[in-house]
Amino acid sequence: MNYNQILREGEIFLKKNKINNSHLDVELILSKVVKRTREEIILNTNNKLKNTDIKKFKHYLLRRKKNEPIAYILGYKHFWKHKFLTNKSVLIPRPDTELVIEESLKFLPNGKSKKILDVGTGSGCIIISLIKERPKCTATAIDISLKAINVAKTNAKLHQLENKINFINIDIDKYKSYNYDLIISNPPYINSVEFNRLDDDIKFHEPKLALSGGSDGFRDLKKVIFKSKKLLKINGKLIIEIGHKQKNECMKMLNENKFYVNKLSKDLSGKDRCIVSTKLP
Repeated sequence: MNYNQILREGEIFLKKNKINNSHLDVELILSKVVKRTREEIILNTNNKLKNTDIKKFKHYLLRRKKNEPIAYILGYKHFWKHKFLTNKSVLIPRPDTELVIEESLKFLPNGKSKKILDVGTGSGCIIISLIKERPKCTATAIDISLKAINVAKTNAKLHQLENKINFINIDIDKYKSYNYDLIISNPPYINSVEFNRLDDDIKFHEPKLALSGGSDGFRDLKKVIFKSKKLLKINGKLIIEIGHKQKNECMKMLNENKFYVNKLSKDLSGKDRCIVSTKLP
């Protein structure tokens, strides 16, 4: 069997099982199996496959059939300018979250050393991407999940940043280090009703701990805002990702906790997704 035949068979199989992006998925799976880029595969469609590779391909195909996200099958996801290891212990990095990086960079002058805290770091993709852009800054990243912290540490090592970021397995409630210039967070913010409406590949495969923000979706946002008031320097920035219907409630909570809302950024779909705020004296 050659590349062309197995790609065609794989695509038909996934389509039959109602998997979206089946054409791209089979190319990515074959790319993982034969350790070649998608471009190389497309240019060499008559290349023959070994039996062991055919078995591997079919194994990954069955995982995809069960709605397992392609990022977990491949073991990585591209985010910002880099590649990050992903597994079922961490949320898959999404393009919308790059807004947090874009907004943060505006408050981190190049060549200056600023103190940053990442709350709920997950795979570490946000803080690692930031420190790659601003190597003079010092960073701490916390997460309530030890498994997530281990993935983040591995990613930091891959990007030669293991000595630049301090990873701690702790809940923000118990965290007691102060005087940060910037706090960033992509907390769990999906409410119970919306959680049940999520696509199967998200709902049944990505960690609920990193998605569900309790019955109203605000459980962790409240914690991050309340605690950041204590952890930030005066005039320090808090940049958080939010659910697209949470703007008004979040702005209210920020005002109540003595934050000035600088900006609301919209994601690629034009939905409110990121709030930039400043701690007032």
